[in-house]
Amino acid sequence: MSVKGELRFIGVVEKAGEQEAIVRIFPEFCAGLKGIRDFSHIIILYWMHLRDKEEERQTLLVFPKKHAWNVETGVFACRSPSRPNPIGLCVVKLVKVEECKLTVKGLDALEGSPIVDIKPYIPRADSVPNARVPKWTTQGPPT
Repeated sequence: MSVKGELRFIGVVEKAGEQEAIVRIFPEFCAGLKGIRDFSHIIILYWMHLRDKEEERQTLLVFPKKHAWNVETGVFACRSPSRPNPIGLCVVKLVKVEECKLTVKGLDALEGSPIVDIKPYIPRADSVPNARVPKWTTQGPPT
């Protein structure tokens, strides 16, 4: 069964960098930022545009390279950029909001990456105490 949908990018990563990044929201979506200043952290979903290749979209099994255990893993059980829909997700610190521009810290997207969505980080909804994870996820980088 194939279901189709339409994705509307709401902005773009204007300046990339783990230390500080700037996300520009397109004018027609700026009203959606109302109230975002009240949050210290937000979740940014972005399109990994440089990984949007048919071969990578067909890949379902990978060896997570950044992790010491490096066991074959399904793409839905890891954070591999190779996946059917190259959507990245990152929890970032919201530093500043200026009109339609967000300054954030900790974004792992590249410059030019289209923004799919932004959600507030709400600890009681987004943090799961005592979540079970495979041992390999406790070694190496967080993503």
